[in-house]
Amino acid sequence: MRVAEAWRVALDALRANRLRSVLTMLGVVIGVAAVVALVAIGTGTKQLIERQVEGLGSNLLIVVPGRLAAGAAPTVSTLTLDDVDAVTRVVGDRSRVAVTVQSGQTVRAGSRSAFASMQGVLESTPDVFVRRLDRGTYLTQADVSTGRRVAVLGAGTARTLFGDRDPIGRQITLGGVRFRVVGTFAPLGQSLGVDRDGEVHIPVTAAQRLLGTDRIDALAIRAPDRDRIDALGDAVVAALVKRHPDTDFSAVTQQQILGVLGDILGVLTGVLAAIAGISLLVGGVGVSNIMLVSVRERTREIGLRKAVGARPRDIGVQFLLEAVLLTTIGGVVGMALGVGVALLVDRLSPVPAAITWWSLTLAFGVSAAVGIVFGVVPAQRAGRLDPVVALRTE
Repeated sequence: MRVAEAWRVALDALRANRLRSVLTMLGVVIGVAAVVALVAIGTGTKQLIERQVEGLGSNLLIVVPGRLAAGAAPTVSTLTLDDVDAVTRVVGDRSRVAVTVQSGQTVRAGSRSAFASMQGVLESTPDVFVRRLDRGTYLTQADVSTGRRVAVLGAGTARTLFGDRDPIGRQITLGGVRFRVVGTFAPLGQSLGVDRDGEVHIPVTAAQRLLGTDRIDALAIRAPDRDRIDALGDAVVAALVKRHPDTDFSAVTQQQILGVLGDILGVLTGVLAAIAGISLLVGGVGVSNIMLVSVRERTREIGLRKAVGARPRDIGVQFLLEAVLLTTIGGVVGMALGVGVALLVDRLSPVPAAITWWSLTLAFGVSAAVGIVFGVVPAQRAGRLDPVVALRTE
């Protein structure tokens, strides 16, 4: 039997039982759609996090006290501004070093209030991280040296406290202490699950005085180029360990952060795709069952074909093509449905989705493979039928 004729006969067989064919394909459609949609959501989330990490700045090196390893206990920071001076000598440029003292605080302006992340920082923060001002100016080295009570507001905090009014020069109360607003950040939105628009930046010295501490939580360094970032991290850690022999320190690059997050999201995406793939397995079992029923119903037809010269291989190929056709059509419909669901999720929800060619290729290939794998047994059974017995079947 020619292949073209075999495909035509297979299509005729599916048309003869339209409802049964549609119901049989439904499991494959749902499975493929689920795989495509979940992989798209996982890929979109991964790409979003990568953009957010890269959007923090270039060639960043984050130094924190303690070991960043699974099961490692958190370490109380022993870093002080004296350590910043030591790190600056290693780096060679103060504008490449930033620090953070962080605390959640309620900020008030008149009768309005907002809960914000208070960040005690150096004047170098915009040089190390990517933070663009919307209006006003940023903190100066003189502000940090004198502990001046000035603040730069995130876009969300400024909008909550002042609405459409210009906040520059106005007073806010932070932890019961008055600060003068000197600038506001441009809107930035969420980054790594943190609302960057809900921040208030004040000089690190003013933050330490407000919190009654001399510590700093972490250091951030912008390396001159990517090739020297590892060596710079080792030098900074060595300088800090020399000053604090009883404390471990860890230096983490953006690439390491992206690698860890990428591995986690990759595993999560794979697990979600595997769970969705169970639907494909169930759909394949359904295809196998329906094809076995079809062999039983068409026993006389099989006997007649064998009586006029059809070989067992021809009969087997015929039923195998019907199974592959069922799952292939279901795969195409499922791909279209999965792409549609992913696009709707991306447009109508905060969850990002990104369609990748390999997920579509994988889904189509798996759906076709399901037809082959679960169509083999019915095809073999049809090919082995004895023509005489088949013709005598009522």
